[in-house]
Amino acid sequence: MTSIGRAPAPLVEGDSNRSPRREAFTQRLAPTVRALVEADARHFLHQALSSPCLSALQRADGLWLEDLAGRRYMDFHGNGVHHLGHGHPRLIAALKAQLDELPFAPRRFTNRPTVALARKLAEIAPGNLDRVLLAPGGSEAIEMALKLARAVTGRHKTISFWDSFHGAGFGAASVGGEALFRSGPAGPLLAGTEHVAPFACYRCPYGYPAPDGRPQLELCGMRCASFIRYVLDKEQDVAAVIAEPVRAVPYLPPPGFWTEVRQACDDYGALLIFDEIPSGLGKTGRMFVCEHFDMVPDILVLGKALGGGVLPVAALLTRSGFDVLGEHALGHYTHEKNPVLARAALTTLEIIEDEGLVENAARVGAYALARLRELQGRHPLIGDVRGLGLLLGIELVRDRTTKEPATDEADAVLYRCLERGLSFKTTLGNVLALTPPLITREADIDRALAIIDTALFETEAEPARPGFSG
Repeated sequence: MTSIGRAPAPLVEGDSNRSPRREAFTQRLAPTVRALVEADARHFLHQALSSPCLSALQRADGLWLEDLAGRRYMDFHGNGVHHLGHGHPRLIAALKAQLDELPFAPRRFTNRPTVALARKLAEIAPGNLDRVLLAPGGSEAIEMALKLARAVTGRHKTISFWDSFHGAGFGAASVGGEALFRSGPAGPLLAGTEHVAPFACYRCPYGYPAPDGRPQLELCGMRCASFIRYVLDKEQDVAAVIAEPVRAVPYLPPPGFWTEVRQACDDYGALLIFDEIPSGLGKTGRMFVCEHFDMVPDILVLGKALGGGVLPVAALLTRSGFDVLGEHALGHYTHEKNPVLARAALTTLEIIEDEGLVENAARVGAYALARLRELQGRHPLIGDVRGLGLLLGIELVRDRTTKEPATDEADAVLYRCLERGLSFKTTLGNVLALTPPLITREADIDRALAIIDTALFETEAEPARPGFSG
């Protein structure tokens, strides 16, 4: 058998599940917890990021996770699904009632919750996005969007960003830009999936300086946007540009970026697809991320939090004029019209609105970003802090001038925080990514940042270690 994957996995989407610190953390778990983690490792295929597992849970409630031994963690990760917090009582009650009323509907039949969900999505969606199609997960919804873009334009090529993540399926991985999902056993991917360097002003891939993380547009000319126009011009037959409007790692686009890209798409007849799966539905302080940029894409994809952190469901939103595949299968998933999934999504949207969670995310997120800037002033390890709403990032560097990534230090901070009861993930190897639920309050931010503060001081007191330990 050919040996695969001898080189260390690149650190992009999350932290390593095979680092020495992960092993040490697992060994310190209570015996009952460690036993289940080891049983999981025996029975499941191993893969990057998710197995072997970190711990074993018995309860999730609001902001908190609890392991089998009763140890509790503030969940500032949640895989992007826990906008309502875990196990929201109103959502659980609605699902129980739906199970009693109608637990399943074959996709050739409709039902009240599914139609109500489609109507609700069209009601709150930006612009003229008034047609909906449901899918069991975000990766599938992205692939439906790719099919639709091909049908509408009669073209097959796409432009997307390196380092992006759009799902694990072959189509989604093809437009994604992470080696973990594109290389090795993935084999040949979709043809015509062109990639460009992403917007990342603190670490501009085009080499323009941004010492404080702010773009110097008079110098760079927003090359990250103009290069999309360049590729559209060279290719001439691109069906769509697909991207996260705010990168979940996180990175924010420079001012005017999406206006330039939208105009380039219009000039060359390409559609604009926004993947709001990880960051939509209020996470950034607006219901839809694109609202921050006064921008309406041609196709918008939602997922993750749409199921309330309980059930998997995703949605594609587009305009009526793109309803052109009536004689073909665009999705055709078994659970496309599942009333329980629809009830989960509909109730989630109602809770977000009724409890003012979007407004809370904007307010608490602004507070958190201000506190992170205070933290940056105390810690030389922090090179940059950035965020929008409750999508927050702390980038660790060994030197603020050279911006050498502090990957080993980020790993150390992560496990020190876990030991103190705070869970988050690292991205790009050296960024502490904090994505708390929309129910988070200022006191929760204070508690979490106190833990990070202590972990940073302890890590800064250690001798620097070269490279990454994982």
